[in-house]
Amino acid sequence: MTHRPTDEPVRPVRPHPVEAPAQWDQPPRPDQVDPAVLSALLHRHGWQRRGGVAGRYGRWTPPGPGGAGTSLLVPESRAFPDSEDLLGEALVALARSGSPSARDVLIGLAVPSDEIRWWRDVPTGPVGAAAWTVEEQLRKAARHMLLAGALAARARAGYYGARHRRPAAASLENVLVGAAPGGRQLTAFVPVATGRPLAVRLHQAVYAAREAIDYQRATGGMDAFDGAIEAGVSHELTEALVALVKGTEGARIAVEWAPAAGVPEGCATPAEPVEFSPGDLPVLREAGARYLREEPSVAVRITGTVVRMRRSAPSGDGSVRLRVIAGAEVPHVRMTLDEEAYRIAGHAHLVGLPVRVHGRLESRGGFRRLTGASGVAPVQVDDAERDRLMKSLQETAEITAFFEEACGGD
Repeated sequence: MTHRPTDEPVRPVRPHPVEAPAQWDQPPRPDQVDPAVLSALLHRHGWQRRGGVAGRYGRWTPPGPGGAGTSLLVPESRAFPDSEDLLGEALVALARSGSPSARDVLIGLAVPSDEIRWWRDVPTGPVGAAAWTVEEQLRKAARHMLLAGALAARARAGYYGARHRRPAAASLENVLVGAAPGGRQLTAFVPVATGRPLAVRLHQAVYAAREAIDYQRATGGMDAFDGAIEAGVSHELTEALVALVKGTEGARIAVEWAPAAGVPEGCATPAEPVEFSPGDLPVLREAGARYLREEPSVAVRITGTVVRMRRSAPSGDGSVRLRVIAGAEVPHVRMTLDEEAYRIAGHAHLVGLPVRVHGRLESRGGFRRLTGASGVAPVQVDDAERDRLMKSLQETAEITAFFEEACGGD
């Protein structure tokens, strides 16, 4: 933007979608499928290889007792003339199958994805059914854990609050979720092209959280949680783990890497599930409170547009809310300004100019408040940018309240 100071970091923005998203409801074409990847996905999702011609093709049957009458012939390579025909027949059979595992295999083929799995050991009702709240709790805990991983992929902190939350949440838009019947298991398909840093960071953070809990149980100290921040452990992750484990007899988390992309550097293969139990909850809650309590405030220089102003008297200090343009990874901040700074902010708002202000983002309240605000000054912009800002402000109802206060004060 033309008014962003050149010495301030640019806020990351989401790329414009040039191409339409992949069609998840259509099976991939045979020429797009690597036979080795298909075989690896079938094995991962419980299909059994039951014979076939060695070195040429394998016969695969789906998991469960109902799979005895169904089978796929999957070539081991493209070295034989009939390999593409066999692949085509296998893909059609998977698309027509009602098995959840067939759907999961097709998703892994359509877009190479790392798979993050959650299991919760919860009581079930008649015929394996579970209360609808059980699946709701699992989905909520899984989403919070994915968000914690996305936050850690952007920056390391013991507590994020509102920082980085908007771009982190946007990075989850391409993640697909498949739930198993009974509300006890959930799988997230994280596309490698856009989400592998998230999967890697969450994989490392979950292992680090497990090790920090074990260290606390062995020594009584919480020091390991300080070092675990670098691996991605945070207040947000511990909260998600508490939500996952609470009300269960135990929970497990595993990350399985996309066969087409291979295993990331520094990550285990195969990645064994990490287990948590109700006995871990006190330590997780203590760690979360520790992160919340000890995350320091951050010195910042923010550029933003005034969207709300309020004070209880015609003169004196007043409260101002800014929509952040640059300088901090939060959408809005609130601050208290003295009479002179409040007047400058009001005049800048009236003529359609953003302001720049120095201060400290306080962790209390989620990094949404700026304390010690000083150096309030308007930032010059060109006429076109000023018109755009004015139009944006006038489209909100907040402008009415602002003019009423401004007129009453002067």
